Amino acid sequence: MKKAALFLCLFLVIILVILGINTIRFTSKQVRAKPSTGIRVDAQKAAKRLSEAVTFKTISTQDPSRMKFEEFIALHNYLEGAFPKAHAVLKKEAVSKYSLLYKWAGRDDKLKPVILLGHLDVVPVEPGTEGKWTYPAFSGKIADGFIWGRGTLDLKVNVLGLLEAVENLAAGGFRPKRTMYLAFGHDEEVGGMSGAKKIAALLESRGVTAEYVLDEGGFIVEDMMKGITRPVAMVGIAEKGYLSIQLVVETVGGHSSMPPRETGIGILSKAIWALEKNPFPRSINGAVKRMFEFLGPEMPLTNRVALSNLWLLRGMVMGQLEKSPAMDALLHTTAAPTMLEGSPKENVLPSRAAGVVNFRILPGESIKSVTDYVKKTIDDPRVKIEPFTAWAKEPSIVSDIDSPSFRQIQKTVAEVFPGSIFAPYLVPGGTDSRNYSGITKNIFRFTPEQLKPDDLKRLHGTNERLSVKNYEEIIRFYIQLMRNSDSM
Repeated sequence: MKKAALFLCLFLVIILVILGINTIRFTSKQVRAKPSTGIRVDAQKAAKRLSEAVTFKTISTQDPSRMKFEEFIALHNYLEGAFPKAHAVLKKEAVSKYSLLYKWAGRDDKLKPVILLGHLDVVPVEPGTEGKWTYPAFSGKIADGFIWGRGTLDLKVNVLGLLEAVENLAAGGFRPKRTMYLAFGHDEEVGGMSGAKKIAALLESRGVTAEYVLDEGGFIVEDMMKGITRPVAMVGIAEKGYLSIQLVVETVGGHSSMPPRETGIGILSKAIWALEKNPFPRSINGAVKRMFEFLGPEMPLTNRVALSNLWLLRGMVMGQLEKSPAMDALLHTTAAPTMLEGSPKENVLPSRAAGVVNFRILPGESIKSVTDYVKKTIDDPRVKIEPFTAWAKEPSIVSDIDSPSFRQIQKTVAEVFPGSIFAPYLVPGGTDSRNYSGITKNIFRFTPEQLKPDDLKRLHGTNERLSVKNYEEIIRFYIQLMRNSDSM
């Protein structure tokens, strides 16, 4: 017994030593940089230009015949008039009539160009919520220190912010060494098939190979992570894939007063229930693991111990993460039932019951592996499993955090937002950047919008707004990034 107790004590001491060594070696990955100075931005005039851009109703719809393309052309014309110095140095090209591609030719054509993305389209206002807006969604009202309206967060802020940066630099006589492209799609909110996809194909056909691509996807978040009090700049280094599958059950319909033992809706419900009760496996790998490697050292001691010793404490960490829907979504492929279809009348058994389940696919999995998992999990030949739309996308590759471009973005964040924490991130949604994988492997997703938990509901929701102060910082970020990109 004494030997067993001694052995157990020795074993525990070894475990504690390993835990301690790993924790000590779990050091900060933040960079030190001098805050940027000397960048002058007229915030009020810039805010006015963004507010006017918001008034153009460049709304995307799934049905192209319902889109008001004249609003896109009017916005094109507005941008040209609002940014004369930028348009004097940029070569402008319309793609698919309504998307815009700008080229700012560099002085050294041996350097790979950078491609900075935005999109011109916005989502519609949900019918019935118009009266809940503090100011009308397309008013572009400037009040209470904010610019209000659709596109202020998603994503006319990128379009106008990038043009403000070029206007500012051109006014000062700056000419980049490295060629820069600004690419603004017109249909990102409905898949980007005619916008970003066509722009990327055009650049690829011209032999363009980019140093990096920067798009939307991550933000500077505040008060969202337990144990971290500083703002966190979340830069997407990968994004999930996208797939919607339709489940269809066809049975004999009839009068609801004489139902069979199993109805079509009952069979369909069991299939959906099976998917919800058997979620995809969870893991801490890839972009999510990289995120905690950057965040962990900035957390309190108990968090640092856990995150630096996943070899032992992975189960405990995952158990805590699963309690948050936002964090849990980063750990696995998610399945969300979103649409149901049955009988048109309450006393009629439908002969056809259908449901749509939307999947966000974790990097490392694929459309095929998800489809196979659905078939195996439901395991019912009465349920037809078929794609809901032709549009689907594989998850992206994970971009290299050791690349010069990633480090340059990190340095720029430190210069413009001193005191913030920088971390890579897995984007659960989709962006236009996925179309550029044939042009570069360095694809990053970040707009330095400073958001608190309540602000996330404004994205695609009611009372979308951006503070004038934050918009000034976003412009300064783009100016500094363009300057820094020359020094890579």
